[in-house]
Amino acid sequence: MKNVFLYQEIAGNMATKIKTGVFKPGERLPSVRVLSNEHGISINTAKRVYLELEAQSLVQPRPQSGYFVSSLTYLKLPLPETSQPLPVANGTEPDELINGVYSTMGRNDLTLFSIGVPSGRLLPLAKLKKEIVLATRGLKEGGTEYEPLQGNVKLRRMVAARSLSWDGRLKESDVITTNGCMNALALCLTALTKPGDTIALESPGYPGILQLAVSLGLSVLEVATHPVSGIDIDALQKLLPKVNVCLLVPNFNTPLGYCMPDKHKKKLVHLLAKHGIPLIEDDTYGDLHFDSERPKCCKSFDMDGNVLWCSSVSKTLAPGYRVGWVAPGKYKDLILKLKLAHALSATTIIHEAVGNFLMTGRYENHLRHLRKTLQGNYQRYAVAIAEYFPNGTKISRPQGGLALWVEFPKEIDAVVLYNHALKKQIGIAPGRMFSLQNQFQNCMRLCIGLHWSDDLRIKLKQLGNLAKMLQLKASVRQL
Repeated sequence: MKNVFLYQEIAGNMATKIKTGVFKPGERLPSVRVLSNEHGISINTAKRVYLELEAQSLVQPRPQSGYFVSSLTYLKLPLPETSQPLPVANGTEPDELINGVYSTMGRNDLTLFSIGVPSGRLLPLAKLKKEIVLATRGLKEGGTEYEPLQGNVKLRRMVAARSLSWDGRLKESDVITTNGCMNALALCLTALTKPGDTIALESPGYPGILQLAVSLGLSVLEVATHPVSGIDIDALQKLLPKVNVCLLVPNFNTPLGYCMPDKHKKKLVHLLAKHGIPLIEDDTYGDLHFDSERPKCCKSFDMDGNVLWCSSVSKTLAPGYRVGWVAPGKYKDLILKLKLAHALSATTIIHEAVGNFLMTGRYENHLRHLRKTLQGNYQRYAVAIAEYFPNGTKISRPQGGLALWVEFPKEIDAVVLYNHALKKQIGIAPGRMFSLQNQFQNCMRLCIGLHWSDDLRIKLKQLGNLAKMLQLKASVRQL
């Protein structure tokens, strides 16, 4: 179910050439008329190509001169290192730090780079309110009745239909709705594990998943992870004799933002199926791709029902609505039994409203705008980091999602930076939150889902200045 316009395809090809250096920084690009003739497109379509590239900060228009390749100074920033967690299932949960960071949710006096959700200014709030009203009017008894155990029929039907875009081939009957993705992940882990079992996760990984695993009495094995290609499958394979369940975020993982290549996903699915190890796939960020096409999921390659695919609209549409789902494959009966015991029913009106929103096509239109905004934000953040942050700073190159991972020089402690930043009304997520092991002390995650403004740029500059101050103090101590 591809929905790529011709101008997007041409812009995508040109973007690739810019990023790979085929078109050099400062180089003049073909004029609108030349581009039109080369590709057999209208002048207006050629203009849309350049507007698309301009929105991605890849080209710059110059009056009476045409379009030129941007300098893209942020691409010169090195990538973070591949993580190297210890191959042991132990560690300490940084509870105090995590609680401190998440206690700031909803604080209007802070610039919250720390919370990984899109700003309300990027969401279709008026349309969502209208859908709530329509759902209340349309549902039997005004939506006060329980919905079916498996979940809202309309929502499940739309989730299944949208799976065609990533070769999911799901049916309505394959999907169970949940109260957000974390509820789906909790149901899956509860169904598949018992206290003392071992779960394999990416490192760094989402703090909520780490906390969930610990709360269920599970041992956590953190696996080496590359900032572009994701989890090291060879490293994982060596650990498999110790592993009962694997839980991964292959598409735009937070905090690194990588997208696991299809060949890696296929290899991973076949490897885990061979060893009889279930794969819980968190695909919450899959719709937030920066490329023209949505990436496949591990579930796309699942022939045995061994992948439990979980997702939601919490990162794309409405964080507070708590609308999620799971396609649990051969574990469907186990998940339904647990849902009956733990939840029985989701919020009827909310799930009906989201199902309606997905049916109208408004969701896809919203996603197009949101993806473009997030990609533009990533590039603006990266430019600011290249200009204001200490020399030696490294950043990830997210291919989608809401996260940007920043690795400072070793002498900068991100927890100390976090405390200083709060005094400037800035919230960040220190890297130590994303591991049970004693690592990532010089790293932080920034949410790129905020509304861009000059004030946001100033806040990034303040962060950079604070980091430089900490680096200078560390240098003085060493003298």
